[in-house]
Amino acid sequence: MIVIDASTIVSAALIPDSVPWQALMRARAIDVLALSEPVVSEIVEVLARPKFARRLSPTIRSEFQNLLFRNAAWFEPATRVYDCRDPKDNKYLELALASTASVLITSDSDLRDLHPWRGIPVMTPKEFLRTS
Repeated sequence: MIVIDASTIVSAALIPDSVPWQALMRARAIDVLALSEPVVSEIVEVLARPKFARRLSPTIRSEFQNLLFRNAAWFEPATRVYDCRDPKDNKYLELALASTASVLITSDSDLRDLHPWRGIPVMTPKEFLRTS
């Protein structure tokens, strides 16, 4: 299982063939993406923000979300986590824990600073591409 945070997902959606896009495609090719309702809610909300919605038509946004959700594994984390200095990012740690993720891919320094977190590597998209 692989967990990818919203900042990486949004970058992948906005810039096809970017490093985040390549990391997303590589993650989907070699493993299964782990998702949870809180993570998906954030991704959908961020992609709908006016500054991003102007760059992504509703059709492209929908197609991207379908690509992201297809073949993903869904989890309902049962354990609350408070390890990240940004409390909004704890949802990614909770998902990583619930899914027994092999890696958490993120562009967020609050999460990256936790590497490794409870034995789970926390990598940037570029680091993930180099090691996978």
